[in-house]
Amino acid sequence: MITIINNPIILVDGSFYIHRAYHALPPLKTSNGEAVWVIYGVINMIKSLLVRYQPAHMVIVFDTIGKTFRNNLFEKYKANRIKTPKDLFTQIDPLCKIIQAMGLPTLQVPNVEADDVIGTLAISYAQSGNPVLISTGDKDMAQIVSSKITLINTISNIIFTPKEVEKKFGIPPALIADYLALTGDRSDNIPGVPGVGKKTAQILLKKIGNLKTLYENLDSIGILKIRGARAIQNILQINKEIAFLSYKLTTIKTDVSLDTSVYQLARQQANIDTLLSLFKRYEFKNWLIDLKSKKWLYKDIRLNKLSSNQCLKSTFLNQKSNLLLDYVKEKKIVKIIHDIKMLYHWIEKIKISKFFIFNIHTDMFNAATANIISICLSINPDESAFIPINTNLINNHQGFLYLEEILSTLQPILENSEIKKIGQHLKFSYAIFKRYNINLVGMAFDVILELYILYGTSNYQDIRNFLDKDTFNAVIDFKNNYHKNSIILDAHNVQSQSLHAAKFIKSLFNLHHILWPKINTNNKLKKIFEEIEMPLISILSRIENYGVLIDKKLLNAHSMELDSQLNALKLEAYQLVNTSFNLSSTKQLQEILYSKQRLPILKKTPTGAPSTNEEVLKILSKKYPMPKIILRYRSLAKLKSTYTNKLITMINKKSNRVHTSYNQTRTSTGRLSSTNPNLQNIPNRNLDGRKIRQAFIAPTNFLIVAADYSQIELRIMAHLSQDIKLINDFLSGKDIHTTTASEIFVTALHLVTNEQRHQAKTINFGLIYGMSAFGLARQLSVTCKEAQKYVDRYFKRYPGVMRYMKHIREHANKYGYVSTLDGRKLYLPDIFSSNISQKKGAERAAINAPMQGSAADIIKKAMISVDNWLQKNKIPARIIMQVHDELVFEVHHEILDPAVKQIKKLMEECFVIDVPLKVDIGIGKNWEQAH
Repeated sequence: MITIINNPIILVDGSFYIHRAYHALPPLKTSNGEAVWVIYGVINMIKSLLVRYQPAHMVIVFDTIGKTFRNNLFEKYKANRIKTPKDLFTQIDPLCKIIQAMGLPTLQVPNVEADDVIGTLAISYAQSGNPVLISTGDKDMAQIVSSKITLINTISNIIFTPKEVEKKFGIPPALIADYLALTGDRSDNIPGVPGVGKKTAQILLKKIGNLKTLYENLDSIGILKIRGARAIQNILQINKEIAFLSYKLTTIKTDVSLDTSVYQLARQQANIDTLLSLFKRYEFKNWLIDLKSKKWLYKDIRLNKLSSNQCLKSTFLNQKSNLLLDYVKEKKIVKIIHDIKMLYHWIEKIKISKFFIFNIHTDMFNAATANIISICLSINPDESAFIPINTNLINNHQGFLYLEEILSTLQPILENSEIKKIGQHLKFSYAIFKRYNINLVGMAFDVILELYILYGTSNYQDIRNFLDKDTFNAVIDFKNNYHKNSIILDAHNVQSQSLHAAKFIKSLFNLHHILWPKINTNNKLKKIFEEIEMPLISILSRIENYGVLIDKKLLNAHSMELDSQLNALKLEAYQLVNTSFNLSSTKQLQEILYSKQRLPILKKTPTGAPSTNEEVLKILSKKYPMPKIILRYRSLAKLKSTYTNKLITMINKKSNRVHTSYNQTRTSTGRLSSTNPNLQNIPNRNLDGRKIRQAFIAPTNFLIVAADYSQIELRIMAHLSQDIKLINDFLSGKDIHTTTASEIFVTALHLVTNEQRHQAKTINFGLIYGMSAFGLARQLSVTCKEAQKYVDRYFKRYPGVMRYMKHIREHANKYGYVSTLDGRKLYLPDIFSSNISQKKGAERAAINAPMQGSAADIIKKAMISVDNWLQKNKIPARIIMQVHDELVFEVHHEILDPAVKQIKKLMEECFVIDVPLKVDIGIGKNWEQAH
């Protein structure tokens, strides 16, 4: 019997549920004749999942309105789908109200289907180690099934693991998209290759390889025992273009840009009063009884929702909705610009005002490929100009202006630094305009950055206890309007879209006017905002756009080498227990370790099963060989899936570079984060990780220069603690880890071993991160008594550090936040928690956050200082990456020496503390050599 992994994140294909319920169930109506069978069917399926799995995280995902990027690829995609029937249409609104009242988050993303959103979420969470359960009946989803991702059809209760997928389709999940590309998919009107059936597709893919490999080896078909092999070879050759088009159509997009975390998918407390009212209204008598038993209600309520997500009923709703009534009532707040004279009139108003607030709407969230579909401008909260754009997706019968005409008209004010701009996510806008050769300047206020500067997060739930009522309401209004503002524009919804856009602009205005006075009255925060965060916008955008050059062949070779190592580890594991098993399966691993090998159970999961997490395996690996093999296997498998394989797919075909995205508002300490791909987590402590860095190369005539702040957090601790001994150690140029080792291990400096220095390094960093003697004992593999001895000696040498730690904990407990050297506030919501573990974690964070946050401010200042020098002097060098305390450059070989000296000077002098900042420089043809 197939079972589901414990505590999965559940992703539900809401659109499939709706259509399945409509076609599968008998028409059920209320006594008043209202259709309710779709509501009944969908909610029953959702309740079934809730009762069975009691998930903490679940989201209902819906298809987007109208056309998607697949329609741009193939006009006839899903052309055979019928228009939404009226008796289905009328059930959508009440269904969505019930889902919302049940406390379940919903999600819908423009230009992509529910499958793509689900695929992106599933892959992301699986890579983070979370089990994922997808409820759908769409066979396309089989392509992402893995040891961490399982499918379930709630109607048939059929469960698909990788083994079940192969059993059903005759091929593994990795080849499903290739399989559908060959056979086609009638339900989505995907053509496939004429004459290639299921059996033939299975044989071709299993014997030769995926679609790309198949077309590279068409001659191999002749040696297969397939009837009509020569004819099949000819058919494939003739239909090559159709095959690869079909592959694009059937491949689930797993890199959709989402502003969603597992935190935001958490179930919320159900609104019982609303459910009672709706169940009575639609005569669901049995559900009223179930509601009293509360079997399917969430029992573990936390404050963990980004915003009050509204149900995405617009998937099926006609545009003649209540929004148009709102438009009639509030049309004074928005003017739709349909001719160039109206646009010039608004530009003149902006020139007089010397500022404007704006927002651009695009068909996707990838700045490199997104198309502008409308722009909204305003100079006061009660009146906005909405500019719909004539694209190849919109007929011009309404007189929409063309993008080129709009941008050429707006360019003078966009490039005028004297005209100040207010917006949100301005880095995205900057990158979009840059693609059209417009240099957006005068960016004065980014409202998302304002919120972040004040509270250390853009997620209001994290700091709601720190918000006054007006700020809280303004943030809620902004978040709500942000989601409503994302409807894709077409010729039939211009009025409703313009109203949404105007309301969003108004919410931007209101939030800015609440946040900015708070920043403006705090000189330190104002300086961080104006001199660090806002200037970084254009710098980060240029770094992202330029990208990092990648050696694809080297990555491929390393991927093959990792395959070889993984296979060897499998064989080694099989030989230890005389049987084969899935090293990635938690259940099978539990059986092998604890039932077959009878290893001691050190820890259990919340469900009572013996744990196989990394912490447990590390302890067991000291005595037993199997845990050591599993740890090594997991490490290499992660390298392969997260880096070698994924990086290859993310290389831009035109530039041969990867283009990451840096986020300024994702961390609580002010550090930048990197996504798609994450360049900040590429390992550097082992050979396999360093080989990945070898693939980050310099172009011809250039070299990679890595400039890394040395022991910056320890230096900041010396300044913060004012410990005389620690300050003097740095001022005298001593190796701080060797000095600490000498003191703790009571050894002369020249007799300190490498092992002792390494242990001292662990102690130095561990203790400034608030680590206890118990934690240190585990890190150093010594007894708690021995670790306590090291701790005592450390603080005897550096008593100022102990005093600082005591002071900062007291400050955090009193005020709920700590600050960086520049005055950035770092909030600690858990510091007031009644949960001892959470409170202690917050106290440890309180010790470390000022150092990590100050280091973040320093390297941001360094980026600005170095970039200003490079831009002003037109130096043939670029910043290509920022990784923690390191800046990575491409520098032309002819100016290498002077450039390196100036980079080092600017970085070391950009911030002054009581001990000198030190930057280590590395140079090489690739990133690994430069380290």
